[in-house]
Amino acid sequence: MEKDATEDLLDRGYSRRQIGKVAALMGVGAAANQMLLAPAFAQQQAARGVKGAVRIGANECWTGPFPSGVDAIARAGSFGNWYDPDNYKGDLVKTVASVEGIPEANVAIWPGSGGPLVSIVAAYCSPTKGLVTADPTFESAWRTADYLKAPLAKAPQAPGKGTDVKAMLAANPNAGLYYICTPNNPTGTVTPLADIKWLLDNKPADAMLLVDEAYIHFSEAPSAVALMAGRKDIIVMRTFSKLFGMAGVRLGLTFADPEVQKRIMLFGPSAGGISITAMACGNAVYTETALIKARRNEMIANREETIAWLTKKGLAVQPGSQANMFMVDWKKPAKEMQAALIASPEKVQIGRSWAIWPTVSRVTVGSSDDMAKFRSAVEKVYTA
Repeated sequence: MEKDATEDLLDRGYSRRQIGKVAALMGVGAAANQMLLAPAFAQQQAARGVKGAVRIGANECWTGPFPSGVDAIARAGSFGNWYDPDNYKGDLVKTVASVEGIPEANVAIWPGSGGPLVSIVAAYCSPTKGLVTADPTFESAWRTADYLKAPLAKAPQAPGKGTDVKAMLAANPNAGLYYICTPNNPTGTVTPLADIKWLLDNKPADAMLLVDEAYIHFSEAPSAVALMAGRKDIIVMRTFSKLFGMAGVRLGLTFADPEVQKRIMLFGPSAGGISITAMACGNAVYTETALIKARRNEMIANREETIAWLTKKGLAVQPGSQANMFMVDWKKPAKEMQAALIASPEKVQIGRSWAIWPTVSRVTVGSSDDMAKFRSAVEKVYTA
């Protein structure tokens, strides 16, 4: 690890032995990837193991990048013998900054959003400075905090609601990092911008607020980027893996003050490892406003049709999702329904459950055909 990173860890209460664990976590990234992606990876493997499975379990998009992005990948691929022949990174940063209305210095590029999430937990949590999140939410932050032996506090989230920010602050008034995923994974619910601002204004001055907007393009909710101006205590994170259909291409973003970006980079892989094909694709799709809206509307239609069908069937679906997922309560162990659906003639792979709600499954919204097969499978295997 860099000398300044080591000093930073010592200042935050790590012993030199514990610093070795952080170095191992951040070194080649293998430990981070295993910790981060374990549940989602298991979902994907389950689908791969069944030929022709309907993949609505890992929040992947039902289709690939927009045509402009695919064309950009092809063009960039012909220059694959060079590291960055035409400043693909600079072009992408410029495009993103222009769309978001922020300085280019506030934009950092990553190979996906999983790596920066782990890096941010490592940068701001320690054995004396904990992590606070909603429950349920995306678990990789939990696993990273556990690995680092950082205190972890979870504020239960009411079905159909966004994150309870006052409960988060009460759970640990002296945390190092407060993490809000909005729209939330797995519930799809949005935390109002006013609530995020409240937490930003009332948390400890030396704590960081991380707002994970992986699913923001599926929603018309305002972005927390509007809260960043002049502040060094908020990070907004994005990924191209969801609406943009680039989960396998690996591209993500962090928005933050330049000094904050430098600190995150101390605990993560170099951004220089991002392929020119990923950057070219991202640059092409980020401005496709009409196509983004059309894809969002397609998802909403598929989601609402399926929720209406499940409700008519007597199944409880948590309200308020503004993302490509929803939570359905089977009133029986969710793992049983997950197994039954993948074993059905339609071979439907749905998402996992969280410990706080063991009878509730997350279901990803796929194509119209995907959701029709899901409904057909539920009709066959579900009994009250």
